[in-house]
Amino acid sequence: MINIKRYGTLCLSAILAAAFVLTPAVKIFAEEGDTAADRETQRQTCYAEPTDSNGLTNWPQGPAVYADSAIVMDMNSGAILYGKQIDKQHYPASITKLLTTLVALDHAKLTDKVEFSQDSISFLQYGDAHIGMRAGEELTLEDSLYAVLLASANEVSYAVAESVGKQMGGDYNTFIEAMNEESDALGCTGSHWTNANGLHDEQHYTTAHDMALIGAAVYQKEAFRTIAQSLTHQIPPTNLVNEVRTVNQKHKMLWPQNANYYEYCKGGKTGYTDQARTTLVTMADNGELQLVAVVLYDFGSDAYTDTRAIFDYGFNNFRKVEVPGGAVTIPKDVQVSDLTTTESADGEAVRETYYFGQDYFVGTGTKTEEVAQDTEEPETLTPEVTVEPQNDPENETDTTGSANLSQIYKIVIYILAGLIGLTVLVTIISAVRKRHRRKRRRKGRK
Repeated sequence: MINIKRYGTLCLSAILAAAFVLTPAVKIFAEEGDTAADRETQRQTCYAEPTDSNGLTNWPQGPAVYADSAIVMDMNSGAILYGKQIDKQHYPASITKLLTTLVALDHAKLTDKVEFSQDSISFLQYGDAHIGMRAGEELTLEDSLYAVLLASANEVSYAVAESVGKQMGGDYNTFIEAMNEESDALGCTGSHWTNANGLHDEQHYTTAHDMALIGAAVYQKEAFRTIAQSLTHQIPPTNLVNEVRTVNQKHKMLWPQNANYYEYCKGGKTGYTDQARTTLVTMADNGELQLVAVVLYDFGSDAYTDTRAIFDYGFNNFRKVEVPGGAVTIPKDVQVSDLTTTESADGEAVRETYYFGQDYFVGTGTKTEEVAQDTEEPETLTPEVTVEPQNDPENETDTTGSANLSQIYKIVIYILAGLIGLTVLVTIISAVRKRHRRKRRRKGRK
């Protein structure tokens, strides 16, 4: 798994959570009783917010988007190519399920059983996404994750957290604690998680940058990539229900027949609540760059239009360049020599951090310092030859390989010559025998 710029701690997460209670950082617009005019005003207000990355000198200028927060990040280098209010806290809605999936895959196997308790069912309200699971039913974790990622099934997300939490030696809350710990370990600094499905909770929030880090991490899981790119999946009958449940992909950029189809899309997760508005995380790969895009507090189909625009911006304006022990992602007209670096030692390894300008992170590399040669050991140095080569033991040692090779060549030549001679002899004998046969046949006719 790729861990990009680890810098979060549990203490910091707790401080942020407390700060959120005292001074809410989530920008909340009116939700109840919204009119079409109200929503359009909100939409234009968000659109007018400037793109922060456009303020970088000589950085490619990115498009305006309707999302209140947006980011495009290279999943390998961690370089942020496009950023608009990336550290502003928002409610995530169902993109929460990416972190749920990551933690589940870290702590359980796809063949493990997920059991549905009454608690995993009873919280559902009208309008909540679900697939109609019943208390007492069982699914494999694999089938459960198809329901989580494709159908955004909220009761399945709860059951996954509860079942995996029990495997971890605890319960549902144990799993939620693991979500926060995983988030911190990835370097997320503005997130706090209270549930596994993303249903609204004022203490459940994240940022665009944090979701990009989570998206990049879960994308490293082969199981996630397989499931997230699937268009449909059939969940077989269970121990209680004798019917097949079919779940379909909600991410429209994966459907070829959909107007929002994007050829480089490799999966992601949709989200929506009244409080979060539309949220969307998407991964894309054009064969050179592997990018993750996040839009928060967006407006319906604008989420897809915005995502396409910032992906195109990233693919058209940036390139990946290998550096010792890593890679950087930089504008196409920028050279590695144009970047600034800082170094930090870790034993013999030296970590190099690359910046555009003085402080805009674009990637890292790791090199190993060469161990200085010990001058007291003469065999490590090039000797001065003061004797005839035929009397130099080092020369004799050096030429042993060549002598052995020459001997092998001689043996091969002898074998080939013998085979050729044998072939000629057989050919002559065969010809003589044929001549004798013809003579006997002619005598017989007479």
